[in-house]
Amino acid sequence: MRGSIKLAAALILGGLTVFSACKDEAPDKIVFGQAISLSGPLAESVRVTTDPIYKMWIEEVNDDGGLYIGTYDKKIPIELKQYDDKSNIETMKKNLEQLILEDKVDFLFPPFGTEFLHEAALISNKYKYILMGGAGGAIKLKEIISGLPYFFNVLNFADTQMPVLADIMEEVGVERVAILMRNDLHGVEYTATLVPELAIRDIEVVMVEAFDETDSDLEGVMAEAMMKADALEADAFLGFTYPEGSFTGAGVAMGIGYSPKLLHFNVGPCFESFAQAFGGPEAVEGIMGPGAWNEKSADGVPAFVERFKKRWGKGDEPIAMDHWGHLPYYAGLEFFQKAVEKAGSLDHDKIRDIIASETFDTTMGPVKFEKGMMLGHVGQMGQWQDGVFEVIGPEEQRTAKPLYPKPEWIEPEPGTDDDTDSGMDTGTEEDTSDPDAGDVS
Repeated sequence: MRGSIKLAAALILGGLTVFSACKDEAPDKIVFGQAISLSGPLAESVRVTTDPIYKMWIEEVNDDGGLYIGTYDKKIPIELKQYDDKSNIETMKKNLEQLILEDKVDFLFPPFGTEFLHEAALISNKYKYILMGGAGGAIKLKEIISGLPYFFNVLNFADTQMPVLADIMEEVGVERVAILMRNDLHGVEYTATLVPELAIRDIEVVMVEAFDETDSDLEGVMAEAMMKADALEADAFLGFTYPEGSFTGAGVAMGIGYSPKLLHFNVGPCFESFAQAFGGPEAVEGIMGPGAWNEKSADGVPAFVERFKKRWGKGDEPIAMDHWGHLPYYAGLEFFQKAVEKAGSLDHDKIRDIIASETFDTTMGPVKFEKGMMLGHVGQMGQWQDGVFEVIGPEEQRTAKPLYPKPEWIEPEPGTDDDTDSGMDTGTEEDTSDPDAGDVS
């Protein structure tokens, strides 16, 4: 009988030991999955905006040993698994479900563009996977975010930026405004948000015209709109554009000598490559655009910029800073890392609850999510001044006062081009399957 008791005890103890070992066994890697545009119309924008940030973050985490997971009391390295959605939204959706259901990745990185992000948010919430947003964001998405508890948006956009732009125009004395808007969700939302704000401030809108950024004569479209705005004596010309329209529009304005008191383009001026494309920052002095941040915005930013330029600023295809998206993308990843490490596990529900309730310090400063939206952006509007994309609004976050009127165009001196040219292709960012798919930061 004693022998039977000893045998039973040994079996129970052995079983508990095996169970404990299984319970505490750590994975050899943490896999992040991403369906992203590695080819097609969106690929170049992915290359110079989001992809460098995610890859740099992974490299930095792995250089430190990996993500610390308290359940296993160890750091676990990260691996990235990407599928090319070919700039097609249906392909992105199929790839994302494959990552979740077949590959069973641990976490997700976002796709690129507002409509892509919208669909990815729906899918990730269906399977209760946390999705920290990236390039993309619109009021359309914000309206449904309360029903998407696993999605967190990191970018600022029309409803935070346009009131600030209206404040700036009122402050400097703009009286008449001309608007040229991209004929899609991006242009519609920015225009629809700004026009009522201008009316409140008794600023007259003398022109609103729409354009297609794939127009074969985009230069002609821009020139015609600018000449019309000039004839209407508009103080301010606003182009609600993507990089193709922004780069083209600035070049046309310089070429025809159109220099309104205030010149604003949306996606474009935030890129350092925007200044480089015209020979140097002095060539774009005074041009405004959404964003915004620079090395004066927060204590951690100079070191972040230094690391980014060391990693991506040289080589055959150097990448320049994006002074709209790069910092909040990175801050979102820092926040996520701290939430995972506080949860001490890979459990999405535990991590989600922490993201939704905690405030963490990041390179951008203190960050909190409220109703799924990131709070703590260092700026909303920027302007090129003396070689820096300065934050000019809101007032409490300024790194410089608005420069008004914009100086007349000048020819840049030879040799002023920055050595970190991004080589960015300024081709259109439209998705071939959805006209609104390329709404990006």
